[in-house]
Amino acid sequence: MAGSTMKHLVQVGEAREAADGGAPSAGPAYRCAHGGGRVLLGHIPVRRCRICSMTVERCPDNQMLGRREIVDGKAGKYTWITYKEAYDTVIKVGASIRSLGVGKGGRCGIYGANCPEWVISMQACNAHGIYCVPLYDTLGAGAVEFILCHAEVEIAFIEEKKIGEVLKTFPNATKYLKTIVSFGKVNPEQKEKVEQNGVSIYSWEEFLKLGGEEKYELPTKQKDDICTIMYTSGTTGDPKGVLISNRSIITIVSALREDDVYISYLPLAHIFDRVLEEVFIHHGASIGFWRGDVKLLVEDIGELKPTIFCAVPRVLDRIYGGLQDKVSTGGFLKKTLFNVAYKYKQGNMVKGSKHEEAAAMFDKLVFTKVKRGLGGRVRLILSGAAPLSNHVEEFLRVVTCSLVLQGYGLTETCAGSFVSLPNNMSMLGTVGPPVPYVEVHLESVPEMGYDALSKESPRGEICIRGDTLFSGYYKREDLTKEVLVDGWFHTGDIGEWQPDGSMKIIDRKKNIFKLSQGEYVAVENLENIFGQAPGVDSIWVYGNSFESCLVAVVNPNKQALERWAESNGVTGDFATMCEDPKAKEFILGELTKTGKEKKLKGFELIKAVHLEPVPFDMDRDLITPTYKKKRPQLLKYYQSVIDSMYKNMK
Repeated sequence: MAGSTMKHLVQVGEAREAADGGAPSAGPAYRCAHGGGRVLLGHIPVRRCRICSMTVERCPDNQMLGRREIVDGKAGKYTWITYKEAYDTVIKVGASIRSLGVGKGGRCGIYGANCPEWVISMQACNAHGIYCVPLYDTLGAGAVEFILCHAEVEIAFIEEKKIGEVLKTFPNATKYLKTIVSFGKVNPEQKEKVEQNGVSIYSWEEFLKLGGEEKYELPTKQKDDICTIMYTSGTTGDPKGVLISNRSIITIVSALREDDVYISYLPLAHIFDRVLEEVFIHHGASIGFWRGDVKLLVEDIGELKPTIFCAVPRVLDRIYGGLQDKVSTGGFLKKTLFNVAYKYKQGNMVKGSKHEEAAAMFDKLVFTKVKRGLGGRVRLILSGAAPLSNHVEEFLRVVTCSLVLQGYGLTETCAGSFVSLPNNMSMLGTVGPPVPYVEVHLESVPEMGYDALSKESPRGEICIRGDTLFSGYYKREDLTKEVLVDGWFHTGDIGEWQPDGSMKIIDRKKNIFKLSQGEYVAVENLENIFGQAPGVDSIWVYGNSFESCLVAVVNPNKQALERWAESNGVTGDFATMCEDPKAKEFILGELTKTGKEKKLKGFELIKAVHLEPVPFDMDRDLITPTYKKKRPQLLKYYQSVIDSMYKNMK
């Protein structure tokens, strides 16, 4: 595919042929054509890597952080603190941290649901050059303890109801952890237990007073100084500490408006939301927090009336499903009107009309009701963390009366590296071209049949270079060298350049993938655990980014299944038993029991199984001579079975 045909890209590097016994071939390097093909670097001065303080100087009275008032157990209006009020609290928190002897280069953990205190604690760390270390438990049992110890966290800000989880890490974590600050109050039992372990604990209000009137000079910070250690999934079981510099954060800041309002519900412990909130703060926009209950999210959105809505595909799938239900149960006339309006507007958008011009009359008559369901002011919906299904993306582009964009990035690239362009229906199903501050090339993966030098369809591992890249994995130089080669970060994701220069994600190089809610699953680790379940000889676990749960094909143990069949009145030969729904229920129960015993998370448990009486073998090309599973071949062989399992769950 010639570079000249990809109108959204500029070629900045030559292709590379495969080296004998060395690196595989790689396609040309490209940069986004917008901005003249230049790398657009962050414009915040080196001496002032303080996003929050700059915004305070510019717009002190803008509403910054909001939460809903709870009166007599009922949620009321959003109440706000201004940028000036928030910054004054940031200074107090920073002074209190410094009074404990924690300074530039120190480690501060933050653990809990999104709230104003989370952001204030993070900004206090930023101001004093302290590494902010988000703590979260979705990385598996023991992750909080691992992160506290691995990052050598000295002080941790913790949501009131999470204090018990941190107490479980004692006494190991107390080697480094000396202070806990609750976002709320501290009960006497917790205080006693914490202090017995030589650790101090403060309520939020107590901690604000700890620094007194002492004025601490803010340290000089450089762009290459580390800002945060963001932990992400590792294939070996232990999370990896991704070192993110000030340069990475400030480079990614891009254009918004001061009157924008953002609903904060995606976890701040993940890079996607963390970077988005830094972007909003830089531009003086407002951030309103949800109440932490997914069932109440739509109600919070209705009250806040955000202008920007960011989501993982799982959330957008739910919105799509709810809208489809309303359409199908709306009566013949409403359903007919909706379908006519949809077809008309979609047709005009495909022809090149902007969404606001494609069907203005139908927007007022039909689609404005959908917009009201998202508060009435949403102008941009951004999807990230996993691929969004084509039909969902198209539907939302047509009916929400707002721009719907899909993006791609990783913790190691400080979130956004690609984003689709507005009002461009040809980019459905893609993540768009690269953003202006990175360069990208594809590297061939011969063992999977992906050729980055193909003229018709260049495919390969996506490799990224630019100022947003992480500085390495903390205490894991070996892993850093594996993925950072000659300045290029190897993402592990397989992409395919489209004719217009947008990127389509088509596969994953390593055996680790995301579910639709954005959670990573290390599949080999799970297969090792589930392989220990009684009655299981071998298991292949499968999931993908369009589904929210895992399914599996199991080779059951013949003797174990026959014993179960005899005691449960099930007759027939082994193959017949494997087709019996009760047998599937039995094996699924054993897998679930084993998973819970090993403290797996809910999304890591198997939700449906297919029992295969014939062991995975080389004759069908399902395993290698050393009995390693050939995952692409397994998927191809069992595709109809997989499709059936997911279909039957819906």
